[in-house]
Amino acid sequence: MADKQSGTLELTTFKLGTAIYGMDILKVQEINKLMDMTKVPQAGEYIRGILNLRGQIVTVIDLARKLGLPMAEITPASRNIILISKDEYFGLLVDGIGDVVRTTWDNVEAAPANLGGVLGAFFEGVVKTERHLIGILNTEEVLKTEE
Repeated sequence: MADKQSGTLELTTFKLGTAIYGMDILKVQEINKLMDMTKVPQAGEYIRGILNLRGQIVTVIDLARKLGLPMAEITPASRNIILISKDEYFGLLVDGIGDVVRTTWDNVEAAPANLGGVLGAFFEGVVKTERHLIGILNTEEVLKTEE
């Protein structure tokens, strides 16, 4: 949680619907606009499919669906944020990419129980900027599979 960390924090921000979220930039491998996905039969409802990224198979997660929001519509602004977790590649499908926000962990507040209709368990905290409230995504929590 945020209260255990110190120092600076750089967030890659992204949009889901009208909300702005962010994740630690150090967790992001790349951001791309590949949307040529192959559906996976009987995969979870939040799995949009898989794609081949330079020979690596990437499981694409509809982040909006995973967070309990309506399924994302793929538009020209849609992007996949590519992460590696436990030696697997994942893409988080988002509605668009924002700016990099620099802050410190001292500015991170505890995530509310419900952040824009999303369970607080998916977030490490929130940061207030002049224009936005940015929920900091807990990527390990998001990438967990339901047992």
